[in-house]
Amino acid sequence: MVQALVELDESTNRVLNIVKAKYNLRDKGEAIKFVISEYIDMAEEPELRPEFIEAIERIKKQKSIQVDNFAKRYSLTTT
Repeated sequence: MVQALVELDESTNRVLNIVKAKYNLRDKGEAIKFVISEYIDMAEEPELRPEFIEAIERIKKQKSIQVDNFAKRYSLTTT
């Protein structure tokens, strides 16, 4: 495992403390690992399946209707 001495500004330090407390982590090192793993998961989202893209394209080509008052059109009452 690699060890590093890292300088943090005040706001980054606060965020790491919040992450550490929220997820019950032992130290800021674990908080950094957690934040990075969350970023990797977010950045590496899989591509959309071709079937899904085709379905969306078909839906986009369908005729739509203009609705001025959604509640009135669908008999919804507001309380």
